[in-house]
Amino acid sequence: MNKDSSKNLYFSAFAFRTALSGTIGTAIVLFIILKFGTEIPPPDIILLTASGAFSVGLIVYLYLFFVNRRRFRMLHQISKNITRKIFEDYDNVTIKRRDEVDLLTKRLILASKTVEKEILRLNKIENYRKEFIGDISHELKTPIFAIQGFLETLLNGALDDPEVNEVFLQKAMKNVYRLTYLTKDLMEISKLETGELKSNFQEIYLRDLVLDVVENLQYKSQKENVTIRVEEFDRNLQVKADRNQIKQVLINLIENAIKYNVQDGSVEIGMKPYAEDKYRVLLYVKDTGIGIDPKDIPRVTERFFRVDKSRSREKGGTGLGLSIVKHIIEAHGETLSIESSKGGTEFSFTLSKVNHILQS
Repeated sequence: MNKDSSKNLYFSAFAFRTALSGTIGTAIVLFIILKFGTEIPPPDIILLTASGAFSVGLIVYLYLFFVNRRRFRMLHQISKNITRKIFEDYDNVTIKRRDEVDLLTKRLILASKTVEKEILRLNKIENYRKEFIGDISHELKTPIFAIQGFLETLLNGALDDPEVNEVFLQKAMKNVYRLTYLTKDLMEISKLETGELKSNFQEIYLRDLVLDVVENLQYKSQKENVTIRVEEFDRNLQVKADRNQIKQVLINLIENAIKYNVQDGSVEIGMKPYAEDKYRVLLYVKDTGIGIDPKDIPRVTERFFRVDKSRSREKGGTGLGLSIVKHIIEAHGETLSIESSKGGTEFSFTLSKVNHILQS
């Protein structure tokens, strides 16, 4: 037990000040009563006044000290813990809210919990920042060093060699494109996380949007010998979402399905009812690739996480595509699900249907 705790065990400044005020007040009242209401001699008046006031003060002090000692010690301990960033479980503390002290104790406990949550949040952000800086440094270093190597080789004489100069320039340009894509994805995910990129919700025809994305990605699928197939579903089905953001989600998911597919594989896009909510539908993108290891599924939407790092870089991936997908779906208040096996992977997400009956 420290010095402050020992002192507070036997003395209460609050009780002393209150008792002192009571003593002075009692002395004044007793003196007036005895002086003007009785014929007691002055020396006896002073003695009676002093003894009576002292008795009242002592009773008040002892009462306040023993009644409030536990509560004041609790207040002192909580405030000291907050100062030292020590957070205990106060759920077993009973607050009857009898007076201002109990109310103050309750608010201090709430403040302790709030400070604890804020410190945990700040620590999480700091760890996240350090991890992100490490990741982005690594991701930027690879293409920058590659470009540097190709250019240095060209400047050291390869520029005059027609057999390699164009090949090296093409490889350098490929890494420039990779830096461009990485920068673009970083800017987009930053806007999503900070809330700068707002969702413009509107009523969109889901099938038209899917067909538009598929048409734009046909050249990539043909290059990789992968077939894209859109299953039949209601052409008149409308959902409430941001068209451009959901388009970006589909592009990222379908590009991933193409990139990590097998030779002569296929990508299937379709819609099915959402069992948990009849006012939502489930849009899915399913491939015939090698699948994702179950232990990696919870992490595939993390920044820069790659199941196959070498293959991802070879295909030009930034490692941010699925993270962008997750942020967009969460911004819409929807749910993203991932199922995978050796026969392929299925990404699905919910979208809210437009119900014209409810609107009218």
